[in-house]
Amino acid sequence: MASFMKYTGLALALTVAALPVGGSDAVAADCRAAAARVVAEVGGQLLSVHESGGECVIVVLVPGNGSERPRKVTMRVAE
Repeated sequence: MASFMKYTGLALALTVAALPVGGSDAVAADCRAAAARVVAEVGGQLLSVHESGGECVIVVLVPGNGSERPRKVTMRVAE
């Protein structure tokens, strides 16, 4: 389990660092920070993050419990 969390954290760091910076640098930085907070809160793997209507839309793949399938969680966070 510790290895999974280690690799998940590394994947998050690499994914968030590689997010494209489109439009305003401040907006991109806000969405990166929001994505990092959401992933830390719900766990799982960051699938996507983009800005829409003044909000960051963050999609995370959360592992299932036991034999349950993973699920996608979409969160909208104000910038």
